[in-house]
Amino acid sequence: MIKEFMEFLRQYNVFGLAIAVIIGGKLNALVSSLVNDFLTPLIFNPVLSALGLKSIEELSWRGIFYGKLVSAAIDFVIVAFIIFLMIRWLNRITKTAKKEGGK
Repeated sequence: MIKEFMEFLRQYNVFGLAIAVIIGGKLNALVSSLVNDFLTPLIFNPVLSALGLKSIEELSWRGIFYGKLVSAAIDFVIVAFIIFLMIRWLNRITKTAKKEGGK
C-alpha cells in the first residue's frame, strides 16, 4: 500500500501541487497586505477624507457596502498579473531548454 501511495505521489506530482498551493497562499497574503496596508490608504485616503469616511469598508451606495469588493478586485488583478508573469517566464525557460536540447 505504501508503494502504491509513493507511486501516486510521483505520478501526479502531488508535492509540486502542494508547494504551489503554499506559495499561492503566501502570495495572496502578501498582495492583500500590499493592497490593504499600502495601496488603499495611498490611493483612497484623500478621496475618503473628502467624503468624510475613515476606511474603504465604509464606502456604500444605497446601503450596499462595496469597499471590501474594491479591495478584493484589486487583489485579484495583482495576483492574476503576477501569475501571468510567472507563466510567461516558465514558457520562456521551456522554449530555451527545448532549443538547447534540440541542437
